[in-house]
Amino acid sequence: MNKNSQHTGSCFCGAVKFMLHAEPEAMAYCHCNSCRHWSAGPVSAFTLWKPDALQVTQGEENIALFDKNPGTSDETVVSERKWCRICGGHVFTDHPTMGLIDVPAVVIEDFDFKPGFHVHYQETVHHIKDGLPKFKDLPKEAGGSGEQLAEQG
Repeated sequence: MNKNSQHTGSCFCGAVKFMLHAEPEAMAYCHCNSCRHWSAGPVSAFTLWKPDALQVTQGEENIALFDKNPGTSDETVVSERKWCRICGGHVFTDHPTMGLIDVPAVVIEDFDFKPGFHVHYQETVHHIKDGLPKFKDLPKEAGGSGEQLAEQG
């Protein structure tokens, strides 16, 4: 991957704009109930970046935060979802316990999304037969069991 790459993106209305420097650490699909509800879709296409790769270039004051599990003692569930106060459009999600930021692939302009796997496939409501690994939860490298499920569809 080209570490000198730059990508731009924004919320739905464009009030919040950002730049991503480098390439993502991973690209995949999430099927968990939480991501499905947040994205309002049957599956969520995500990209993971090191926090220093993201630079908000406009509208930082318009970014609001939602933490579904504030004050929880279970540090594995920390997800600080960031969205635009004006349009409600998603911008990114901080995963501080993972040391990564999740930027929905759809908010990155002209981005060539190339997913490598699926996570939380045991919760899927939309089976996708694409030959990619389907993890029950997360890959071992990300703190999951690494257990893979058979493709259905």
